[in-house]
Amino acid sequence: MAGRVLVVEDDASLNEIVCTFLNQEGYTSVPVFSGSEARLVIEEATRDCVRGTGFNLIITDLMLPGMPGEELVPFARARLGDIPIIVTSAKGAVSDRVALLRTGADDYLVKPFDLDELAARAEALFRRAQGGATTTHGCEDERATDPEERVLAFGTWRLSPETRTFTVAGAPVRLTRTEFDLLATLMEHPDRVFTKRELYTLCCTDDPALIPTVADEKTVVTHMGNLRSKLKALGADVHIETVWGIGFKLRR
Repeated sequence: MAGRVLVVEDDASLNEIVCTFLNQEGYTSVPVFSGSEARLVIEEATRDCVRGTGFNLIITDLMLPGMPGEELVPFARARLGDIPIIVTSAKGAVSDRVALLRTGADDYLVKPFDLDELAARAEALFRRAQGGATTTHGCEDERATDPEERVLAFGTWRLSPETRTFTVAGAPVRLTRTEFDLLATLMEHPDRVFTKRELYTLCCTDDPALIPTVADEKTVVTHMGNLRSKLKALGADVHIETVWGIGFKLRR
């Protein structure tokens, strides 16, 4: 699946290896070598809105000169909305992974990583984006709205799986891709209790045969926490209930 990928890696050799591989896979990679350079490129993409300057995916290291990855991820999320973000780092502890997911990253790869795995995760994020349609973040094309689009309703919440929009009492709420998918799953079945493993399989991976680990289950908990925080910040009722020892459901 073609798309423009911003590759942020200060190791020039690794940056070249990743970009060359992605180009061979059909992507158009844009290499940058510092967090500050990435920030300028993202600002340019959102400011100029020239066709071809937006991005479909960001792959970034953590330890970057100028602006560390821990700051770059929320900056990119604020500027580019629900763009998929994959973080690569030598830090492999669960606490590090959870911390990055809290800042807005969608996925995390521990260095050294396999290039085929990187490509598979990128493809999975692309497929989950817009139900399979490629979105260029930073230069959005105007899209026609479908008058027959299906909208899920729960109290003052309105969620459209087709346009991937979510509002609370009419106010739009910006969600990451994983947050949106988790919320959509709960709203599709408001009376059902989902286990953390079920939610991970449904919303966080495209491999139904994958058996989620404890770390994967913690990933779901982290995303749910982020989702609740966004709702609380709006002063909205938070209907997401933790069913202790099992998972989550919507509370009426």
